[in-house]
Amino acid sequence: MHAESRQTGSAALPRSLGLLDATMLVVGSMVGSGIFIVSADIARLVQSPGLLLVVWLITGFMTVVGALCYGELAAAMPAAGGQYVYLREALGPLWGFLYGWTQLLVIQTATIAAVAIAFAKFTGVLAPWFSSASWLWQLGTFGPFHLWFGELGPYTIGLNTQNLLAILSIAVLTWVNLRGIHVGALVQNIFTLTKMGALVGVIALGFLFATTPALTANFGQFWGAGSGAAGSEAGWVGLLTLIAVAMVGSLFAADAWNNVTFVAGEVRDPERNLPRSLALGTGLVIAIYLLANLAYLAVLPLAGARDGATVLDRGIQYAAEDRVATAVAEVAFGPAGGAIMALAVMISTFGCNNGLILAGARIYYAMAQDRLFFANVGRLNSHLSPAPALLIQGVWASALCLSGTYGQLLDFLIFSVLLFYILTIGGIFVLRRTRPDMARSYKTWGYPVLPAVYIALALFIEIQLLRYKPQYTWPGLIIVLLGMPVYWVWRKATEAQ
Repeated sequence: MHAESRQTGSAALPRSLGLLDATMLVVGSMVGSGIFIVSADIARLVQSPGLLLVVWLITGFMTVVGALCYGELAAAMPAAGGQYVYLREALGPLWGFLYGWTQLLVIQTATIAAVAIAFAKFTGVLAPWFSSASWLWQLGTFGPFHLWFGELGPYTIGLNTQNLLAILSIAVLTWVNLRGIHVGALVQNIFTLTKMGALVGVIALGFLFATTPALTANFGQFWGAGSGAAGSEAGWVGLLTLIAVAMVGSLFAADAWNNVTFVAGEVRDPERNLPRSLALGTGLVIAIYLLANLAYLAVLPLAGARDGATVLDRGIQYAAEDRVATAVAEVAFGPAGGAIMALAVMISTFGCNNGLILAGARIYYAMAQDRLFFANVGRLNSHLSPAPALLIQGVWASALCLSGTYGQLLDFLIFSVLLFYILTIGGIFVLRRTRPDMARSYKTWGYPVLPAVYIALALFIEIQLLRYKPQYTWPGLIIVLLGMPVYWVWRKATEAQ
């Protein structure tokens, strides 16, 4: 076992994760609840089976290209913290801090909260006692707040049985990961393999229970006529804008593949295993996602009557509560299909959150090592796990469950996530110029074209989101910018010690 790692007193993060563990972390962190749900909203926006698949294809292209780019950075800098380290080394400590700040405040913790709520929501299908309407304690409702970029809220703050279960699931998974990387990786592998089996089952239903009305409607009029938020623009610009706005859901469903870089300090033979796990994991998930959407289109028509008497009548766009995969299962198995898919999503979200919790804490651990966070957060427990970082992450994610803002915070995520992806991939160009002698056991395939294409696509999406969804994008940008004065104050206080 390769024991190289950053030191924390007498303890060090052990390199104990192999290629399978790292790949399962990529897959498990990506697959949560999104693939079972977001195609409904995408279909409502694009109004076309062909464009629905185009949205997922472009998302897949960007995801795999991003992973290939990160492979170079991960192989060259296989340290705990991953993307935080890449930004620090390429652009300076301010940018690393802003990434860590945004991860802790919104990106990682709000994702953990939302995935935990999704777990509790689908548990409610099997056990109705878990419900967002069953309040145990309620502080009140605040907002909506009318700001220059749009309306925020209202936010209902309190404890109901649904977010109670969400918080308990976060606590359980935090405890699991306090037991060390071996336990966390074992749980990750088991749940990832199980939920991939569930997705393969959804795909199989598409082949076995394809319906003539769905095949005729979707593949007879494959392209349709796209319309939606960007429908006022003509020609190719309008079409590309529509696709960009519709990609919010698919990008969220395909995100978190970078989490494996956060645990880079615990991966064996990282120069080989990190690039491989990124490529294998993202490639596998994107292939499964595309096949799942083909299964949806084979069983359900894209459109349908909102008040249709059967699941088939409702179609993809109007699947009950956007649960498209559940609608497919109900066509195959009747009412029992809903219970089957609820169990599948529970497994998927629980495993997803294990990966998010395991990986996210390593960012704050690395920041503490650089004296950009509380010193105690850089300590390990007797199981060589970053316990203070895990606990801080768990407490804040639980608070977001209580706040009632997790759903709205998710809307802010993609803008911030893409912003840091752009900066990190741009860092490849910077490091090739400023540190040409850096050891690079793997170099980005297709450099410089593919990284440049990724940056161009991501910038286009960011601009369109600022134009058409300002109420979701400005808050994300503001959260990032607020980190700048915090950074300068922290640096001044640290230097004064």
